[in-house]
Amino acid sequence: MGKKVKKEEEPPPKDVFDPLLIESKTAATVVLMLGSPEEEVLAKACDALYKFASKGDENKVTLLGLGAVERLYKLISHEDPIVRRNAIMVFGIMASNHDVKKLLRELDVTSSLISALAPEEDVVIHEFATLCLAHMALEYTTKVQIFEQGGLEPLIRLLGSPDPDVKKNSVECIYLLVQDFQSRAAVRALNVIPPLLELLKSEYPVIQLLALKTFEIISKDRETRIILGENKGLDCLLKILETNEFSDLHVEALAVLGNCLEDVHILQLIQQTGGLKKLLSFVGVSTVPDIQKNAAKAITKAAYDSENRKILNEEDAERCLINLLEIDNDGVKVAASQAISAMCENLASKRAFGLQGIPQLVQLLSSDNEEVKEAAVTALANLTAASPSNASAVAKAEGIEPLVNTLNAQRDGAVANAATVLTNLAMQEPFRINIQSRGVMSALVEPLRSTNSQVQSKAASAVAAFGCHADARTEFRNAGGLGPLVELLHSKNEEVRRNVCWAVMVCASDELTAVELCRLGALDILEEINLSAGRKSSFSEAALEKLLDNNLPQKYSQMGYLSSSNIITDGFYDCGQVKPGVKFLSLEELSMQKLTDHRAIIFINAKPREEACSTNILYSFVVFGLFIIKRKDFPYLSPQIMHIVFCVRKGKGKKEEEKMKEVMQIVSKVQDEINLENSHWLRPADFILLDYINDVSKTILPLTTTREQVVALAQFVADKMGGPIERDKLHDFNWELHISEIEFELKCNVVPIGKVKKGTFYHRALLFKVIADRIGIGCSLVRGKYNRAWNEVKLVDDSPQGIAGLLLPPQEYIVDLMFEPGSLIKQGSAEADQYKHI
Repeated sequence: MGKKVKKEEEPPPKDVFDPLLIESKTAATVVLMLGSPEEEVLAKACDALYKFASKGDENKVTLLGLGAVERLYKLISHEDPIVRRNAIMVFGIMASNHDVKKLLRELDVTSSLISALAPEEDVVIHEFATLCLAHMALEYTTKVQIFEQGGLEPLIRLLGSPDPDVKKNSVECIYLLVQDFQSRAAVRALNVIPPLLELLKSEYPVIQLLALKTFEIISKDRETRIILGENKGLDCLLKILETNEFSDLHVEALAVLGNCLEDVHILQLIQQTGGLKKLLSFVGVSTVPDIQKNAAKAITKAAYDSENRKILNEEDAERCLINLLEIDNDGVKVAASQAISAMCENLASKRAFGLQGIPQLVQLLSSDNEEVKEAAVTALANLTAASPSNASAVAKAEGIEPLVNTLNAQRDGAVANAATVLTNLAMQEPFRINIQSRGVMSALVEPLRSTNSQVQSKAASAVAAFGCHADARTEFRNAGGLGPLVELLHSKNEEVRRNVCWAVMVCASDELTAVELCRLGALDILEEINLSAGRKSSFSEAALEKLLDNNLPQKYSQMGYLSSSNIITDGFYDCGQVKPGVKFLSLEELSMQKLTDHRAIIFINAKPREEACSTNILYSFVVFGLFIIKRKDFPYLSPQIMHIVFCVRKGKGKKEEEKMKEVMQIVSKVQDEINLENSHWLRPADFILLDYINDVSKTILPLTTTREQVVALAQFVADKMGGPIERDKLHDFNWELHISEIEFELKCNVVPIGKVKKGTFYHRALLFKVIADRIGIGCSLVRGKYNRAWNEVKLVDDSPQGIAGLLLPPQEYIVDLMFEPGSLIKQGSAEADQYKHI
């Protein structure tokens, strides 16, 4: 492909002195000559050292030991251009040695080398100064030095040098520098794109290759991709791919295009010009694994965007990926499987892969390569999610046996996704029975012992999916699965705990298994979980008898008190005191009511509502329902679950298997109703409250004492709720009008606490309790009369009186949030009574 860049060992073609022969035994003498005051001697000595160092790394080490580097350092800024040139030449050749580079960094030689890149300097100086910088830029610290000392600008300028070696060294140095994100932004600002594109036209392959590698890195930034498109860079890349002579550049060119395809407008542009069709066709005929692999990776990157997925589907990218699954190269199979995982987010693509790609993916489950196995089963997990037809295709392709075997794979991702696919297949009863007959419950025991939270979660979910049959529960119990399942209740991962609680409830459907679970300590652990604000969930709460103690909105409404152990979490709401005999309404029911002049409902939700449970967990919710029905705790079941449960209970005389079959039939009908209902109402997120919590976590949580935290939090709450109010002007604090305006704005009686900017006692006390619970300040919330509410905290006095060495018990205080925010009023004092009642 053209000429080669001249080798760096070639001596300079001009200003050649009579040779000064040097052997290793006389090297020390020549090094000493570097201290000569005569310029001719200096030039000849440098030239001799250059030739000596060029002979091998051993000679470079010799010169290093003789102190040549320190002496040469003084000469690279010499006023004589020939001396300066020859000294830099020696540095350029010696800098390839690791120990020399280390010393050059210590001498901070980069500043002088960057100065040598000035336009007026000799081209040979440019060549060896850039060569030296390229050697040194391999080290991170030197990259930082070059960047901070302004080395990028002259390096980019030298990309236009007439000398190919200067171009090669400069682009190599830039390539190394842009691996740091600061340099990537800087080269974009310095307009590096045009000169880099010119290098793609070079007659030297090494220069073209380095330019493409540089593009591959800088095109990871969207701004750079935009500039690349504006400068017709995409055309250059496609032209390289279309040119057989540039076959050794195809892999790198494809990598750059892969980055560019992440942007919708670029993919649209390539599609409109016919470039995308050419690209997919090029991949289809190529036999180079690296090209095929990079093409699949490019599709993966592009497919992260929904619009891109539509475009790729229009161009039949699925066919290209399916063909790549057949290539006899593990790297290509992995990349193709990963691309399929990304592409199947598009429903049309998902259907296309279901018709053609699933059998090939199932075959890959038997691969000896663990990475291939993981990529294939991950693709199957995505393809079968919410897709009964694809699940059927997996079963039809005889995928059940290899999926069960994959539960014993070496890679965690493979195990987790195998459990996911099996769970997806379990939604269809024939497949569930088939899978159970192959010992899936025994195979799930070992994944439950994994230290990977994703494996634990998916395995527990699978246990819940298959544990609805008595035989499966017996197999699981006999295989020793209950022990590791109970142990996972201690998990710090929320998803793991949730799925494990779900699995525990399903497994507790028969007496023998329930007794064993209790013997293993499941009940005690669940009680402990529900005492923790961070760990409790609706799943764990459903497993315990005292549901009311964990239903804080109802508890606060009925009792008017929350202790420091009653932690307010997202979903809590204060609807005021409900009179005896009046039904306690859910937040959803309250939100559906017409706007009234009654007291506003204040709710807490510092994060977006989680997605409603999907069909594949609805079945096991029935088990929860049956459990709670027995305890007559109907209010805690959704209407849909109630409907299913009562349908099941109608068939008391039927066999359990027959009843479960009826459940599955009803589930499919009820799911549509759930989806419709969820589409109408979502618990709105309170991002203002989330900001409050984040602010407090940064500013108040770090305070050293609880007393300081309480005072600061009180002042914070008061500031957000309208500031301090003078006692004699309390009646002028028109908070009712403010709340009414919010209700009118929202067209709803339910108001997120973050929107309240003028709050009275009960607003402030609730906000204080919410935030205090989030940052670990123990406090209670007490409702009084006439819209009063307050917080009580227990604090140890700063200067306790008593016998030295004894810790006095904490004192209880009421936190003033209205009049003098941050003041702590001692409980039982006249001032405390005044705060509560006046």
